[in-house]
Amino acid sequence: MKLLRASDHKRMPWKNGGGETVEIAVSPDGVGLADFDWRVSMATVATDGPFSVFPGIDRTLSILEGEGMTLFIEGREPERLTQASDPLSFAADAPTSATLIDGTITDLNVMTRRGRFTHSVRRISVEGNGKVEPKSETALILCHRGTAEINGAVLIAGDCLALSNEASTQHPISGSAQLFLIEIEAI
Repeated sequence: MKLLRASDHKRMPWKNGGGETVEIAVSPDGVGLADFDWRVSMATVATDGPFSVFPGIDRTLSILEGEGMTLFIEGREPERLTQASDPLSFAADAPTSATLIDGTITDLNVMTRRGRFTHSVRRISVEGNGKVEPKSETALILCHRGTAEINGAVLIAGDCLALSNEASTQHPISGSAQLFLIEIEAI
C-alpha cells in the first residue's frame, strides 16, 4: 500500500504540447510517455482541439470538474462526456478531438499498453463505513471529493492510494467522499 499525495504528483506538458498533465502514477516508475505499461493522470482542458495520439494504448476518460466535452473519436459516433457520465473507454491511437461544452474541464485519464495490460475505472461514493474489494492485483483509489480513510490512510481530494497484490482483499473504508477505483490487470 502506498499513499500518493496530491502535492507530490508530477506536472508535465501534454505529449502534443497543448496543455498540462498531472501524473498521479505510472508503471514502471519514472518512465516517459513512450515507454509506460500503465499511467494515471489528470489534465485541465481549456480549449477545443485534438488529443495526443498514443500508439498501442487503450484509455479511459472521466470528467472531474466542469461541464464536460463532446469527443469525436474516429470510427464512432460523437460522445458527450460529463461529470454524470460513466467513464468512457477508447483506443488512444484513434484520432480524437474534443469540443468543450461550456468552459474549462479537468479529466481523469487512465491508459494501459494494449496486449499487455487491461484496466477498468468506476466511481465509488462513500458515506459512513463500508468496504472496497479490488478484483485486480494492482488497484488505485483516487479521492475526487471529500475525505476517506482506507486501511488507516486518510485521503483528501487529489490523493491516491495504490494497492498491489491485494486482489479480492476487503479494505475497510470510512468517510464522506467520491472516489474512483482504478483496476489494472496484466494479461
